[in-house]
Amino acid sequence: MANIAVQRIKREFKEVVKSEEVAECHIQVELVNDSFTELKGQIAGPPDTPYEGATFNLEIKIPETYPFNPPKVKFLTAIWHPNISSVTGAICLDILKDQWAAAMTLRTVLLSLQALLAAAEPDDPQDAVVAKQYKENHPIFLKTARHWANIYAGGTIREDDYDNRVIQLKNMGFDPHKARVALSTHNWNVERAMEHILNY
Repeated sequence: MANIAVQRIKREFKEVVKSEEVAECHIQVELVNDSFTELKGQIAGPPDTPYEGATFNLEIKIPETYPFNPPKVKFLTAIWHPNISSVTGAICLDILKDQWAAAMTLRTVLLSLQALLAAAEPDDPQDAVVAKQYKENHPIFLKTARHWANIYAGGTIREDDYDNRVIQLKNMGFDPHKARVALSTHNWNVERAMEHILNY
């Protein structure tokens, strides 16, 4: 890895680890190996959002061209959000693409991702299904996002009626994750979710 990238990311890593602001926001970062090319990030769901109380893990890969190119970041924890793929964890955020500037840092990225959880951009989605639900049926979006945060990210707010529908499909022999995805996609309509699973 290019020396400039290593020096820069070492400095930024220390900045994040020592930052009081980052600690207050419940954001953490750690090395996956000792080469500073791969990091694991962790962000807490912001208060007053469906992600509150949940913790999301991130994969952060630092390119050799850093800081002139952004880090490659994706969610490892499944999440229901218009700007994050519910399938792959890929993120649609301008600073991770064409709006990146060399003056930005790892701290900027982590705080921006946490802010994205609080302020979705459904008109520039990564996940079209989630964005459609967000715009057309916001109450169901909020409950679905809370349900996913509870199941996958250790969230504390249960959506019992949604849990029961997943169990209903699981008892019919369907994989719980596939059942959850199908139910989420079809606004928790059990019959339509079942059709969805059977047709894929």
